[in-house]
Amino acid sequence: MGIGIQIEGLTKSFGPQRIWEDVTFDLPPGEVSVLLGPSGTGKSVFLKSLIGLLRPERGKIIVDGTNILECTAKELYEIRTLFGVMFQDGALFGSMNLYDNTAFPLREHTKKKESEIRKIVMEKLELVGLAGDENKFPGEISGGMRKRAGLARSLVLDPQIILCDEPDSGLDPVRTAYLSQLLIDINAQIDATILIVTHNINIARTVPDNMGMLFRRRLVMFGPREVLLTSDEPVVKQFLNGRRVGPIGMSEEKDEATMAEEQAMVEAGHHDGGVEEIEGVPPQITPTPGMPERKAVARRRARVREILHTCRRRRRRRSSTISRAPTSTRRTRSPTSNRRPRGTARSTPTPRPAPSRPSRGSPR
Repeated sequence: MGIGIQIEGLTKSFGPQRIWEDVTFDLPPGEVSVLLGPSGTGKSVFLKSLIGLLRPERGKIIVDGTNILECTAKELYEIRTLFGVMFQDGALFGSMNLYDNTAFPLREHTKKKESEIRKIVMEKLELVGLAGDENKFPGEISGGMRKRAGLARSLVLDPQIILCDEPDSGLDPVRTAYLSQLLIDINAQIDATILIVTHNINIARTVPDNMGMLFRRRLVMFGPREVLLTSDEPVVKQFLNGRRVGPIGMSEEKDEATMAEEQAMVEAGHHDGGVEEIEGVPPQITPTPGMPERKAVARRRARVREILHTCRRRRRRRSSTISRAPTSTRRTRSPTSNRRPRGTARSTPTPRPAPSRPSRGSPR
């Protein structure tokens, strides 16, 4: 089974610019997780921090019982052998063919004989569908093949944790679907912990066991995909449906006035782009027929059931509290009344004249 990672209070800045702060969550061992967020929220920075390429100024990253922010250089070197990293551009050496690119970590980190290295390399290239292409150079193959070659190289040390930085970048939807299936098949075969950083909504909806989202320098949510896909959190709903209206703007975040203006346009009938809101949880991709069953599915079932039960109970309690509220304290609105856009000033109500009291002796 793969190794879990505990992230506690992680904070990272570049000079005066805070990238994210107080990020805390656990990556469950042997499960596939996805980290989402608008461009510029520090997702790739987060990935590089997990393997010690970047150093946060505060917090803990605990891998196999060791906080990598406090360990020695030798300990960090050993911990990195637990990881396989699929970089965004494949990070292949242009002067090496696919065989030598894939063999590089084995030659760098082990003392295996060349015959052993060849056996491992050919096995991993076959696993990603590149058997027969080992003598080709990165400049001679397509972007999708370079991605798969990068994935093969990340697997040669039999990692227990695999990090994928935007594996779908530059790929068409069909190749992305093949890559998604490949990641699920790999998890089924080696039971590794996998973290995928992506903007691809289809990957987010159908591949992971867990989802998380970074926004405004914070971790908005992290948990089972069933929870996030049915969440009422505005930023999560906006991102998963690709809508223009919501907290996320072109420069990451919007002010209240802009959000109110956009909401008013939608209520006036102007479509805001994106897809129609998708309700429910789509089926998760399963391993290719003939592959072993994913062990993570059985491990997470009871945990997810308890989390979903807790969420439903909280929603029922909230609804019950609202329904029991006195009529005078409830906010009511006529179906035909105009809704005040958020962020706009509330108009001052016209005071009603006090009712006149009858004088003494006058008929009531």
